[in-house]
Amino acid sequence: MSIGIINKLILGSFLSIFLVSSFIGCNTSNVDATFKVGGIPDQNSARLARRYDSFANYLSKELGVKVEYVPSVNYAAVVNAFGKGDLDAAFFGGLTGVQARLQNPGSVAVAQRENDAKFHSKFIARKDLNLTSLEDLKSRSSELSITFGSESSTSGHLMPRKFLKGVGIEADSDFSIPSKFSGSHDLTWQLVESGSFDIGALSEAVWARAVEEQKVDTTLVDEFYTTPDYFDYNWTIRPGLDEIYGEGFSVKFQQALLKLNAEEHQEILELFSTDKFISTENSNYDAIEQVARELKIIQ
Repeated sequence: MSIGIINKLILGSFLSIFLVSSFIGCNTSNVDATFKVGGIPDQNSARLARRYDSFANYLSKELGVKVEYVPSVNYAAVVNAFGKGDLDAAFFGGLTGVQARLQNPGSVAVAQRENDAKFHSKFIARKDLNLTSLEDLKSRSSELSITFGSESSTSGHLMPRKFLKGVGIEADSDFSIPSKFSGSHDLTWQLVESGSFDIGALSEAVWARAVEEQKVDTTLVDEFYTTPDYFDYNWTIRPGLDEIYGEGFSVKFQQALLKLNAEEHQEILELFSTDKFISTENSNYDAIEQVARELKIIQ
C-alpha cells in the first residue's frame, strides 16, 4: 500500500473521529444544561424557597433535565436576570412580565394560575379609621399615609395606583407623605398592622392567606376596598429553549404546568396559591402595559 493511500486513510480516520466527537459534544451540552427558573420575591424568602424547590424537583422529573431555582433580591433583579439570559423561565407579575418580554423580544407568556385571569388588589387600613371606600379615602387622604409593595408590583402598586387615580387621588402628593414601598405584600400588611402606615395595597391572594392562617390581627387592620379584576401573574419563557434543550421543550414546559393537579401535586399548588394553571398569551397583558405607560412606569 502506498504512503499516499495510508496518509489518506489516517486523515479520514481523524476526520471521522472529529465529527463524531463534535456531534456527541453538542448532544452532551444539551443534556447537561441546567434549566434555571426564578420568580418575583413577592412573599417571604422561606415560603418562596419551599415553593420553588418543590417545583424544581417536579420539573426535573417531567422535563428530564436538571432544574435550578435562582432566587432574586427584588423584582427588578428577576427582570434583569431574565433579560440577560440567566433565567430560562420566570414566574412574573403582570407588570414585570411585560417588562421582561420588552427586554427580551420573542419571550412568551405560556401559563397563568386560574385566578390570574381575574385578579384583584386589596386596599387595607387601620381598623380604627373605619374607611369604607376609595371615595371615603379621598376626603381624608391628606391626613393619612400609604405604602405599596414593590415599585414593580402589579397588584401591590401599578393597579392600586391606577384605581386611586381614577377617583382623583395622586399617591405621591395627596397623602400626608409621598407614597412608600414596603418591598413585598407580606410586609405591606405588617406595616399597616403595626401602625407604621395607615393604608396599604397588596395582592388579594396574599391578604386572603394571611387572614385564613390568622397571621394578621384583623382587630387592628382590615380590608376596605377590592379593585375590579385584571390579568396578573404568568410564567414566561425566553426564546431559543428548543435549541438548547431539544425540539418541543417549550411545549413540554407548558404542559408540565398545565398537568399540575390537586390530587398529585397539592403542596406545589398550595404554595402557588392556586388550584391549577391554565394557558395564557402575551396579548392578555396589553392592558397592563398600557396602564404602565400612562403612569410612566414604562417609558
